[in-house]
Amino acid sequence: MHPSLTLATAARVLRQLRTDHRTIALILVVPCVLLGLLAWIYADTPVFDRIGPALLGVFPMVVMFVVTSVATLRERQSGTLERLLTTPLGKGDFMLGYAVAFGALAVVQALVATGFAVGVAGLDVSGPLWLLVLVAVADAVLGTALGLLASGFARTEFQAVQFMPALILPQFLLCGLLAPRDTLPTALRWLSDVLPLSYAVDAMKEIAAVASPVGSVLGDLGIVVGFVVVALAFASLTLQRRSA
Repeated sequence: MHPSLTLATAARVLRQLRTDHRTIALILVVPCVLLGLLAWIYADTPVFDRIGPALLGVFPMVVMFVVTSVATLRERQSGTLERLLTTPLGKGDFMLGYAVAFGALAVVQALVATGFAVGVAGLDVSGPLWLLVLVAVADAVLGTALGLLASGFARTEFQAVQFMPALILPQFLLCGLLAPRDTLPTALRWLSDVLPLSYAVDAMKEIAAVASPVGSVLGDLGIVVGFVVVALAFASLTLQRRSA
């Protein structure tokens, strides 16, 4: 891989997204709207403070998965990817460039969503907000990596979106948000232990409940980052020049 080609790819993706106002709105506004609705639904109850931090990771991950998988598939369907790969640009440069571009958007998304959740929706967090933002960014980048991976197996944009129930919903059900992971049946608990969103939610819960959670959160964060690296590696191996 070549850093200059990776950065050039990231810059190209960001230039394209800059003119796509609907995608920008999807990335930045939708998580805030969903968090606002939950805060309104659970007003004057402790429920939002309990689930809000975890959802700060879940919502960006889902949004980034959808946006990335569809955007990458469009590159293949339009022939752009095939033309790019006839240049010195390699699959690894392409994947990492996309990860860098959407990672930059993830930083903005995490700042906006966290600021909205805390400043507008009244989310109460015991731990440091910078750590909450950091984990939210990692979750969004995880969604990007999984979206890139899913795009390698999809032939149409509709199929790309269909991968969301297969890759995202099981993680949502088993991550500990709906029920504590240690109360799950043994087989489901083992499955939960190998799903990245479980560690992201554990980190968010720790930040919400503990004033100084850095030591324990960094371990969970490292696991999420490891999943990102593995997903990007597999995505580069499965990337196709064109949709069949």
